[in-house]
Amino acid sequence: MRKDSALKKPQISPALVLFVLSPAIGELLSGSSPPLEFFNPFAFIFMASLYGSGAIVVRELRMRWKKDFRSILLFGAAYGILEEGLLVKSFFDPKWVDLGILGSFGRWAEVNWVWTEELIIYHAVFSIAIPIALLELAYPERRDERWVGKRLFAGLIAVLVAVMAIGFLFLTGYRPPALQYLLAIAAMVVFGYLAYKLPIRKEREFVEGKKKTKTVYFIGLAGSTLFFLLFFAGPYLIGDPIILMVLGLILVFGCARAVKRFDLRSPQGDLNRLALVAGALSFLIFLAFMEELGGASHGTPSGMSFAGLGAIAGLLLLRSKVKKREA
Repeated sequence: MRKDSALKKPQISPALVLFVLSPAIGELLSGSSPPLEFFNPFAFIFMASLYGSGAIVVRELRMRWKKDFRSILLFGAAYGILEEGLLVKSFFDPKWVDLGILGSFGRWAEVNWVWTEELIIYHAVFSIAIPIALLELAYPERRDERWVGKRLFAGLIAVLVAVMAIGFLFLTGYRPPALQYLLAIAAMVVFGYLAYKLPIRKEREFVEGKKKTKTVYFIGLAGSTLFFLLFFAGPYLIGDPIILMVLGLILVFGCARAVKRFDLRSPQGDLNRLALVAGALSFLIFLAFMEELGGASHGTPSGMSFAGLGAIAGLLLLRSKVKKREA
């Protein structure tokens, strides 16, 4: 046996890490499920089976269909509909625990429209795209590989179907109107189809690159902060839900346009990509500390500061690894 192979440490599968990281960002760091709730064994298994399986399936579809990262956002939007529309049905239930004013503001035809837009964007970015981006930065040698085989891929889809059925039947007693529910399924299919038909973007030369990491970080921070402030405070400050929803779409496409001129796709752009993700997560990290200091809207916020500190430590360690790789 060769000496270098004997000394080589076994590597944790990126799919396994993604299985845990996706719910850790989507539920734990966001404060939706504080630590005492998140680390309950039954709740953790349920959330990991939902978020983790969804994130892995999304990435595998992207790799199998040979699409670029834009497809992950479209698949992520479809995942948001799967979770919030089909499983927990918060798109339709006016008494869903997290809704607050959005249970009435922007509700029309039995649909919570403002909440629907917010959660589709949130899950596409924070629950799906950001965890995948972090893992591809942490495992650069496996960035262009599939992370699971055909059997495990089929098994994860089966897990998603089972979790969705359990959630639909037992998580809440609310049953949405059949037409609206079918339209949600149709919207999910449309997002998936758009991701499938998305042409592969050709690589091009970048003139700004990694020297603009601070700028990219502040774009991510500003976009994340404005997003949460818009949907948290907007219903109280903006009288028309349609205007609020239009502003939400403008924010999304504005952020996409702002980062378009930076290198976020080539291996030389890893620091830019990490800076964008760190900027987007910074507002959630700030909220994690504030929730423990000021209390959460539901659940027990105890331990949220440790979630924030863990996120900071993880981002700093990954930054050190990326910088060392690019040195």
